[in-house]
Amino acid sequence: MKTKIRNNWTKEEIQQIYDQPLMELIYQAATVHREFHNPAEVQVCTLLSVKTGGCPEDCSYCGQAARYHTDIHVQALLPTETVIDHAKKAKKNGSTRFCMAAAWREVRDNRDFDRIIDMVKGVNALGLEVCCTLGMLTEQQAIRLQEAGLYAYNHNLDTSEHYYDEIISTRSFDNRINTINHVRKAGITVCSGGIIGLGESHKDRISMLLTLATMHKHPESVPVNALARVKGTPLENNPKVDIWDMVRMIATARIVMPKAMVRLSAGRVEMSETEQAWCFMAGANSIFTGEQETLLVTPNPGVSQDMKMFQTLGLQPLAKGIKEGSCTTI
Repeated sequence: MKTKIRNNWTKEEIQQIYDQPLMELIYQAATVHREFHNPAEVQVCTLLSVKTGGCPEDCSYCGQAARYHTDIHVQALLPTETVIDHAKKAKKNGSTRFCMAAAWREVRDNRDFDRIIDMVKGVNALGLEVCCTLGMLTEQQAIRLQEAGLYAYNHNLDTSEHYYDEIISTRSFDNRINTINHVRKAGITVCSGGIIGLGESHKDRISMLLTLATMHKHPESVPVNALARVKGTPLENNPKVDIWDMVRMIATARIVMPKAMVRLSAGRVEMSETEQAWCFMAGANSIFTGEQETLLVTPNPGVSQDMKMFQTLGLQPLAKGIKEGSCTTI
């Protein structure tokens, strides 16, 4: 029976999926995954921090918040030429999506935003899916980014609406939803997921998935992050996320949002090859990769390490970006 795309999930239905015996859940997710995607293909994405640190927000997990004393050094917006060089290297290494991150609370209509627009145009000209994560956006700013060639905008929910105030006080859950709505209205694809390991309950995780799965249109990309415990942040002593919690989240996301690219994101550096294999079996089909010199603010496995893992698991990088029609995500 063909799986239907639904946007009317209830919390009880998602809870029932999430609470299944693990092996049954993984089997169900793997079955849905094969219906909508080639299970041997994983999209390789590269993330570059184009402006690092000094953020006025108080996100409890983030080492880039100015109020926390971490080992992350403030770095001004990179030169456009430097960013384009990194994008060229990423493409050479097999990435089809290049995401530029700036530690801002919100986008401001100033010279820095003009430079971001130039970066978007430059990366887009390379034939890569260009993604940005810049904080809150107005509708008009989203339109400018779309006109420059932006393909995707990342704006994670982080956690459930109920638990949100426990993690962040400097902006509201509704602020995040508003930015996602501005992005969608401008015709940019949405990249939105969350983080587990913040101290939230299983019900909070299910609630976050419910918010994503009942959007008018599911996010095209859903990152599932395990908390990267950064020394100097309020959550530095939280326990490491259990791998089976990660697998359970990925599998449930895959079942309720079948067409989405489910991205195995932060926390991957602490996972063994075997643990990552379970995540791919459960429906993850996208990763961030890149060496430390790509200026990621939390560690990531290197390109050569990932390609070796792919070879072992019989996986291969998605040869073309989603926008080129190589899968059924859109």
